[in-house]
Amino acid sequence: MSEKTTNVIEIRDLSKSFGEHQVLRKIDFSVSKGEVICIVGSSGSGKSTLLRCINKLEKQTDGKIFFNGKEIKDKQREVNKYRSQVGMVFQSFNLFDNMTVLKNCMVAATSVLHVSKQEAFGRAIAHLKEVGMAPYINAKPSQLSGGQKQRVAIARALCMNPEVLLFDEPTSALDPEMVGDVLNVMKGLAKTGLTMIIVTHEMAFARDVSTRTIFMDKGYIVEDAPPSQLFSNPKNPRTREFLSRFIAG
Repeated sequence: MSEKTTNVIEIRDLSKSFGEHQVLRKIDFSVSKGEVICIVGSSGSGKSTLLRCINKLEKQTDGKIFFNGKEIKDKQREVNKYRSQVGMVFQSFNLFDNMTVLKNCMVAATSVLHVSKQEAFGRAIAHLKEVGMAPYINAKPSQLSGGQKQRVAIARALCMNPEVLLFDEPTSALDPEMVGDVLNVMKGLAKTGLTMIIVTHEMAFARDVSTRTIFMDKGYIVEDAPPSQLFSNPKNPRTREFLSRFIAG
């Protein structure tokens, strides 16, 4: 699987319905190693559902998901192994309130990856330093601001040494003054070569950091292009309409 032609993640003909309501329609795209893909679009366009399908938190109705050339089926053991390599950062942080920052970052590495406590501790300290949260290792989540919680959540995901990291609107639950700190951490990660797929409303971030930007509308991928093209000369009228306020600004 070391061939350069192999995509890290490949989505083929993926659809998702909740009862009669079809949320995703025949989604096709692939992600190469080191790409930073930002997915933008109106609320309700299917962005977060797509991300949850990619991480198998939602089961797709149709279509296939491949990771390093291998199709990911729905067997729980297979899904768990896949999720240990494809991490996710949620908008609501999902930290364990009864654990310190340090324990939050160590627990998955020890319980899922079965690394030693010493190894998990080393990873936790390194990644908490990386996100600027090392001084808070003994704090509980209730003692942290939203921005600090999100930076801990990013560190926790990094402690799994993921091959791909998914972000589901990581700044949408934050006060405006805290957004910058989290985006700066993500900009730093993008420079390390980590493969990232980011659902975001932060248009300037998508324009400046992504290697590709995907615009979704009504469950479809409408446009998939480098940000220099998508933001300055979108091909699709719907993309132009969506971005008009941002471009005008």
